Amino acid sequence: MTISRVLEILEAELLAGQGSEGRDVRTACGCDLMSDVLCMPGSPHLLLTALTNPQTVRTAEMAEIVAICYVHGKRPAAETLELAGKNGLPVLATRLSMFTACGRLFAAGVTACAEGA
Repeated sequence: MTISRVLEILEAELLAGQGSEGRDVRTACGCDLMSDVLCMPGSPHLLLTALTNPQTVRTAEMAEIVAICYVHGKRPAAETLELAGKNGLPVLATRLSMFTACGRLFAAGVTACAEGA
């Protein structure tokens, strides 16, 4: 599935990383504890989180995550978006809850990162 399709499924907006809509997303994780993200077996392609600080981008870079989607209608500060832009990391935002966003992606065929490893 592409980021473009993820945008549709999650009724999301692309805040950074325009031109990356064709990137592949096969696995995902929903997590607010960045240390847990770093310990997960297999690297998720998409990180769903309610945290909007720059650490989410740094974690994504270290874990080789393809994109971040902020849930619950949260939007990151300019500093976070700037850091994502420098790293070429697409940033999405959805009004959906973490539970609903993960459920929609699962129903569409996206697996958990440990299952896709």
